[in-house]
Amino acid sequence: MLEIKNLHVSIEGKEIIKGLSLKLEKGKVNALMGPNGSGKSTLANTLMGHPSYTITSGKILFKGKDITEMPADERAKLGLFLSFQYPASVPGITISNLLRTALNARRKDKIPPLEFLKMLKEKMKLLKVDEKFLTRYVNEGFSGGEKKRAEILQLSVLNPDLAMLDETDSGLDIDALRVVAEGVNAFMNQDKCILIITHYKRILEYIKPDRLFIMVDGKIAKEGGGELVDRLEDEGYSWISEDQ
Repeated sequence: MLEIKNLHVSIEGKEIIKGLSLKLEKGKVNALMGPNGSGKSTLANTLMGHPSYTITSGKILFKGKDITEMPADERAKLGLFLSFQYPASVPGITISNLLRTALNARRKDKIPPLEFLKMLKEKMKLLKVDEKFLTRYVNEGFSGGEKKRAEILQLSVLNPDLAMLDETDSGLDIDALRVVAEGVNAFMNQDKCILIITHYKRILEYIKPDRLFIMVDGKIAKEGGGELVDRLEDEGYSWISEDQ
């Protein structure tokens, strides 16, 4: 699904990603963990095509296609999705209008309004999202939990091939975390791929990773199965540098 080859990324002249290579397989749930400042969010933003991040060398291949120089909107149409760590507010644009416009940009034929509304309400019911969301401006006045549910609603409606979730669990109480996790699990199937970026074990108790990547100082320092999560929980990151 995704292959990163010897990627180097800088922001404002400072190198953050320092020769990172990574492969994500279709049908797999992947987790990316690492200490603060290791480059996890930089990687997610770079993969999505954020213009503030400069790729100085390396390649990004998505479904076999080189997207290294592709703008963010084209990556989204191709099937990439990023749930933001800090979702921005968009005054004047309702969630309903945002999602219908974004969905139509991915389709060959525009979805009829009534069909879209029916589908959207079904998705909202699954995520326990109040129907009043339909007429609210995107993230304006939302609580932290509401913002994260809105992100997963976007994921569910847009139905991408690769979903990157950047600290979607941050700021969620246990009930909201469970609902968000249920939405992510409902999205996942053998044709999809998920990359969860997190600091904590708790979301991985609800969304079980097939593969865990540990990022340190701009590189993948270790990878393995879900059992690595427990070791990180017990020992932190110090043992990784000792193993290098």
